[in-house]
Amino acid sequence: MRLRKRKVVPFRTPGELDAMAAAGAIVGATLVAVRDAAKPGVSTKELDELAETTIREAGAVPSFLGYHGFTGSICASINEEVVHGIPGSRVIQAGDLVSIDCGAILDGWHGDSAWSFGAGELSEADRDLNEAARLTLDAGIAAMVEGNRLTDVSHALETRTRELEREHGRAYGIVDGYGGHAIGNEMHLDPFLPNEGAPGKGPHLVVGSVLAIEPMLTLGTVDTEILDDEWTVVTADGSRASHWEHTVAVTDSGPRILTVRPPE
Repeated sequence: MRLRKRKVVPFRTPGELDAMAAAGAIVGATLVAVRDAAKPGVSTKELDELAETTIREAGAVPSFLGYHGFTGSICASINEEVVHGIPGSRVIQAGDLVSIDCGAILDGWHGDSAWSFGAGELSEADRDLNEAARLTLDAGIAAMVEGNRLTDVSHALETRTRELEREHGRAYGIVDGYGGHAIGNEMHLDPFLPNEGAPGKGPHLVVGSVLAIEPMLTLGTVDTEILDDEWTVVTADGSRASHWEHTVAVTDSGPRILTVRPPE
């Protein structure tokens, strides 16, 4: 009888993780540059141009540009736009909740990260939502330890979201059908990482396993629609959304964020 081989989340050597971290550092620096430039009156196209310049000047290539025909170097999603917003003529307004997703390729390795932030002062509900998405991501990162399985990360994301609902006194929608993924020398690899679910299922996490963890929360529905541009995902009820993401590796000493951002 042949024993079935245990399935694991794809893993990388220490040297490969360092290479991914180098790509991730470019992503982190680009996100900070874009956030600092994202003022009311600035178009998402201008932010995209800044991102592409920042990535290329660092010796990398934008992961998103040309990916299945995508025309931007970043995804710029505002308010009710959850993910995959195409940069263009939309101008940022005061009080907008802006989500920037960015990827870069350096020496064949990918980094992928996203965050959401306010252009000016956010409403209390938007601040709570954005904080909930950020803290939910932290919980997912903490679950990236050897011995866990894929859906232990999913369960950590869901559990923290529900805890924050109680703390904030408001409901959050966990966007249905979207989530994280394995990543390495390709941007999107199997397995898909759901943002909710029962623990203890799916492939095992081993030292060197890498996942892009990306919770997406809304102030309303879990349902989405795709606009006529065939890319931009929006909430079905028009409620605002927040999206946070880091590329994270399992190591002997705990989770390692590979998309570190420069200090404030």
